[in-house]
Amino acid sequence: MKAIGSMMSRLAMGLCAAAALQGMAMTAAHAQAKPLGEITVNVFPGGFNWPSYAAEAKGFFAQQGIEVRLQGTTGSVAQMTGLSKGSFDIAMTAIDNIVAYVEGEGEAPIGPQPDFVAVMGSDSSFLSLVAAPDVKTYEDLRGKTLSVDARTTGYAFVLYDMLERKGLKQSDYKIETAGGMVQRWEALQKHAQVATLFSAPFNILARNQGFNQIATATDVLGAYQGNVAATRRSWAAQNKPKLVAFIRAYVQAIDWLYEPANHDEAIRILLKNVPQMSPELAEQTYKELLDPRTGFFRKGQMNTEGIRTVLALRTRYAEPHKVLSDPMKYYDPAYYNEARR
Repeated sequence: MKAIGSMMSRLAMGLCAAAALQGMAMTAAHAQAKPLGEITVNVFPGGFNWPSYAAEAKGFFAQQGIEVRLQGTTGSVAQMTGLSKGSFDIAMTAIDNIVAYVEGEGEAPIGPQPDFVAVMGSDSSFLSLVAAPDVKTYEDLRGKTLSVDARTTGYAFVLYDMLERKGLKQSDYKIETAGGMVQRWEALQKHAQVATLFSAPFNILARNQGFNQIATATDVLGAYQGNVAATRRSWAAQNKPKLVAFIRAYVQAIDWLYEPANHDEAIRILLKNVPQMSPELAEQTYKELLDPRTGFFRKGQMNTEGIRTVLALRTRYAEPHKVLSDPMKYYDPAYYNEARR
């Protein structure tokens, strides 16, 4: 029996050693990935860029053989115009922007863009309706001016629907375009408007300064697909290895962020990339964006039921009226599926 036990022990040690060598070989293979070149990714400022920050800091992009350059935008009109011109490769943007411009309903004067396509999910956009300190209820918004990025794309229809469900028609309030969240936050602080939709950390920052968070969009609307990685079909077809590499690294970063053991380093990465953020705000952002129930979509999966919500809102509010119902018209899963193999 002792001989058998000794043999089993040696076998177990051998298997562990083999597994360790295999892991080292896989790590070396990742480290020696064939260089694929640079990818420019256009983003809105905000904590929802955390996976990209982590992928850069932890070397996940480098392991996949790509260099990623993040490029900021001031709003969806500028972003979608740039995407149409090929000024950058990938846009982290609301899928509603992609739907709108494919259908020729975008606010930028660039016409229909059937080349636009989403290739990976990211999150629900973490949208919250935030209002001035003296605005505490939906009814307090009656007769007031609210802000959006653009009237016909992004999250404007989310705002309209949230208000309508609470008894406010579009004729009961005014809408002004104020740009991305940075610009809308500045406008809200100057009392140019009284309410808008924010994502973290802007909703948290606003709450900490006495503004009121009236509701979250998903609590009102249910499943919702917000931010996605989007590109042009033509660029994706010509740069498949790059795109697959980006998706792999992004998914790896989401996995890494969700590991509790990485909490402290994740906070340091966020503080380094968003220098205006305090440690306290970073901690609050962590709890919101990495909530196991409502945080970043695990594995960067696309929420097709959430896309249907986007299409239902656009069917209801967009002009000219179109009935939109097929999520796959705006999402090509082939690159994501390849990245997950």
